[in-house]
Amino acid sequence: VQLQASGGGLVQAGGSLRLSCAASGRTFSDYGMGWFRQAPGKEREFVAAISDNGARTDYADSVKGRFTISRDKSKNTVYLQMNSLKPEDTAVYYCAASKLASRAGTSYDYWGQGTLVTVSS
Repeated sequence: VQLQASGGGLVQAGGSLRLSCAASGRTFSDYGMGWFRQAPGKEREFVAAISDNGARTDYADSVKGRFTISRDKSKNTVYLQMNSLKPEDTAVYYCAASKLASRAGTSYDYWGQGTLVTVSS
């Protein structure tokens, strides 16, 4: 699976962004998808995940209620809608694909290249 993340940028605190991750190669619907992020000087952390059929989602406590993960099978794309952004959301965001969509980054087999989100105060 090849993954291409996009949609990052600079936004003011309280604003919104929508990240996209386009998948190609293998059957998109066979994979759960996740979003992770890595801020400067920090370790990569789990943000959100969605099951292969879209029926189940999971969110880190820090983004619950503000971020929404979704997927469009017809477009082989997973999205991360980010609302009420905070400066602490600033990071490079990565999408990833896994047979088991979990919070553990080690369970993901394929990774996109990352897209930078910067939230100014």
